[in-house]
Amino acid sequence: MPRISFSSIFVSDQRRAKAFYTTILGFQLAVDRPAGDDRWLAVVSDDDPSGTQLLLEPADAATGRSRQNALFRQGIPATSFEVDDIDYEYERLVAEGVTFQSPPTDSGGVRSCILDDTCGNWIRLTEPIEEDQ
Repeated sequence: MPRISFSSIFVSDQRRAKAFYTTILGFQLAVDRPAGDDRWLAVVSDDDPSGTQLLLEPADAATGRSRQNALFRQGIPATSFEVDDIDYEYERLVAEGVTFQSPPTDSGGVRSCILDDTCGNWIRLTEPIEEDQ
């Protein structure tokens, strides 16, 4: 059975993305090496360093820029990350100067909010809501 080893999102600036995803969001740097004129740059969750990597791919190609811009203009998240305490993360990230579309809200079994990664993407943070039995 195949498994996901990495997933990717386009970023407008790899250097800024590296700083944001590691310093602000708290991911670990998994890979950072030259790849032509750009970098092969990937981060991984701190609590699962051998888990799925998120490749921060340069949006240099017209297709990448076009897709990224279309999603951003429409307010559609490029990807989602699950957190244990969304209200804590929201407050922590606001204190770091991160911009959000709105505070966390409940919808469809999750509490979520959407942040700007400063590199051309909206990113959804989610926390599952425990249903009362």
